[in-house]
Amino acid sequence: MISKLILSLFLMSSASAATSNYNKVVADLQKIAQSNPQNAQMFNLGMSNAGQMIVGLKIGSGPVADLVVGTHHGNEYGSTAVAMGAAESFAMDPIPGHTVYIIPVLNISGYNSKQREEQIGRGTIDPNRDYPGPCVTTKSHQSKATKLLADFILSKNIVSSATLHTYFPAVLYPFGFSTNDTETKDDSAFINISKAATVESRYEIGNSKELLYAADGAFEDYAYWKHGIWSLLFEMGGSHNPTPTQIKKMVADNVPGLRRFFEMAPKERSANHAFTGRCDHNVRKRGRTHLE
Repeated sequence: MISKLILSLFLMSSASAATSNYNKVVADLQKIAQSNPQNAQMFNLGMSNAGQMIVGLKIGSGPVADLVVGTHHGNEYGSTAVAMGAAESFAMDPIPGHTVYIIPVLNISGYNSKQREEQIGRGTIDPNRDYPGPCVTTKSHQSKATKLLADFILSKNIVSSATLHTYFPAVLYPFGFSTNDTETKDDSAFINISKAATVESRYEIGNSKELLYAADGAFEDYAYWKHGIWSLLFEMGGSHNPTPTQIKKMVADNVPGLRRFFEMAPKERSANHAFTGRCDHNVRKRGRTHLE
């Protein structure tokens, strides 16, 4: 159940007058850590392009390392709510044998301004199109945040990752970039862990490209393609502007699924994660692009 602490954050997030929501996220993470000192510690991912520290919560001390990251897209504050709900729940009851790293807000400038993209100098960039990939044709890691996260999953030997977005109620798995060769050698495993993650939510499950749309440079594909990380994309709820009631439901629907995903995912990275198909950028012209 979502606590008054977490709900107050998102009542503030939905208020048009709020201009420094990220400070409240950090303060609430600190409260969670202070309330659960045996289980949770704050950590710094690094400095964003805007000069703000990207922070997270490390929960537990087991040998299997997992990651939850919210708010690649700054206007999707429902994803922040679910990340914070997971932080609070996991801090009170860590997953045995696991260390879970939770980063509620990756795109700080976008979150504070309620904009999808991140401010980079005088321009903007979509952070979830900023990772390398076999069909990427643009420069990657223009955002310091995406490079920091890429380095982090390598240094911490992340085994499973969940990235949180709104809005299209589904849990999706790789490959989701510009190709018609979307099948991986791990599809059966991805289907099983996606089913485990959707017991409460009853979201659709499927391949990212086939069920939603093709997107090059997304973290979800990068993590699996590059490292064999068991990477799921949670597209949650039915709005980029959820009400407090909808936020409560999103947290209740998805936090248990995140826990079950980490519990049931393989305890080692996939060894058969290479992409051997062909890129086809025409597929980006099809799909549910109105949901991007």
